[in-house]
Amino acid sequence: MEKLFGTDGMRGEAGRFPLDAETIYMAGQSLARHLGARPENARRCPLVVTGRDTRESGRWIERALIDGVRAGGAECESAGVMTTPGVAYLTRALGADAGVVVSASHNPYEDNGIKIFAPTGRKMDDATELLIEADIHEHRRAREGATHAGGAGRRLEASAPGRAGFAADASSLPAPESDGAESGASGLAARYLDFLAEEIGRGLRLDGLRLVADCANGAASQLAPELLTRLGAHVITVNDRPDGRNINRECGSLFVERLGEVVVREGADLGVAYDGDADRALFCDARGRVVDGDATLWALANYLEARGQLTGRRVVATVMSNLGLELALKSRGVELLRAKVGDKYVLEELLATGAALGGEQSGHIIIPSVSLAGDGLITTVFLLRAMRESDVPLGRLTEGFTRYPQTLVNVRVAEKRPFEDVAEIMEEARRVEDELAGQGRLLLRYSGTEPLARVMIEGKRQGEIEQLAERLASVISRALGGA
Repeated sequence: MEKLFGTDGMRGEAGRFPLDAETIYMAGQSLARHLGARPENARRCPLVVTGRDTRESGRWIERALIDGVRAGGAECESAGVMTTPGVAYLTRALGADAGVVVSASHNPYEDNGIKIFAPTGRKMDDATELLIEADIHEHRRAREGATHAGGAGRRLEASAPGRAGFAADASSLPAPESDGAESGASGLAARYLDFLAEEIGRGLRLDGLRLVADCANGAASQLAPELLTRLGAHVITVNDRPDGRNINRECGSLFVERLGEVVVREGADLGVAYDGDADRALFCDARGRVVDGDATLWALANYLEARGQLTGRRVVATVMSNLGLELALKSRGVELLRAKVGDKYVLEELLATGAALGGEQSGHIIIPSVSLAGDGLITTVFLLRAMRESDVPLGRLTEGFTRYPQTLVNVRVAEKRPFEDVAEIMEEARRVEDELAGQGRLLLRYSGTEPLARVMIEGKRQGEIEQLAERLASVISRALGGA
């Protein structure tokens, strides 16, 4: 059975399976039915909260989702255009049974996706996603069977013992301007904004601070400037006019260097760049230098540690986080724990260890005491509070973290055998590690979506690590039959 949900929800090209209207309808109906089957919902109707980013496909995908949820017997409230972490917050705050955000994060506008949150604000458990996948595939098999039998176009119920039936004729769903699903959207947005300003930002004043906010023409286009202005900052906003197709287009967190140019030109104190659904944030200091997720973790770790709030003196990052972060934290007596790439795995490690701070280079930062979702707006408020309470500019907060040179080589392979099973690869890897002599780091991994092996090496000298990476890449290519 084809897996539809990845580590970051179900994602693809809008209009094509599994991001076509019928499949989204099925996903919504399946989710509602399974929520309704839970013991705690025996005497009540489940509630699902939805939201979307600014892609032109977002409205009809959310419409299909809402119709499916209601057909499955659940109530639905839409927050309209809302950040991914905003939907996670509202799910928790409203006591909803699930939250669904329609977004493809930093991808171009042609793509879209759905991500499901549990009542805790954490991503929905794998078991529920597997049930939804099974329902979708069962429906497709039944629909194909009906088509082959000459029954295309009629309504069909595909059911199995213990499994809900589904209406197959959902490929052309109505998309009215409004049926009340978004009637409370402005109120939900205001509730999230109040949470950010009054709880996360309590006591923080940014008067006199001049900053640039790049909203990526995405879900933060109204929320970010409203929040920062409410806290007293003078906000210069760029890329805050979404038209359905310009989300992430040469702007936002994928093009943070351009933000640095604006910061310098405007004489601002710093800049912040979000991605399309604002679950990540990257920064630039007053000199236009990029402050990525690793540097943000360093600054926040020092801030929390100084206040006795860095539980266990641990920070969670990923295998891709720079060696310089690990060494800088070690110099302060703080341990860096490494998880697999993906904020899902960072959160798992945070919850397993009780650590207070985690994140990725890309700007996903999670502070579990306030949110189990990476939230670019929360990250912004925390970093600004660190600046204000320390009374130093952003550039000073990141001092002490020296980024090691890094190189990444992709090697096309014919098979993805475990590296430890290939003697010549392991022998060369050991030689590389010996030459790094404890002053660098080697990471070997396969791409999750392409026939590629990735060789990542960090060390003190760029030229040296590039030579080592190319040498190991050649061995991998010979051993695994790369074309």
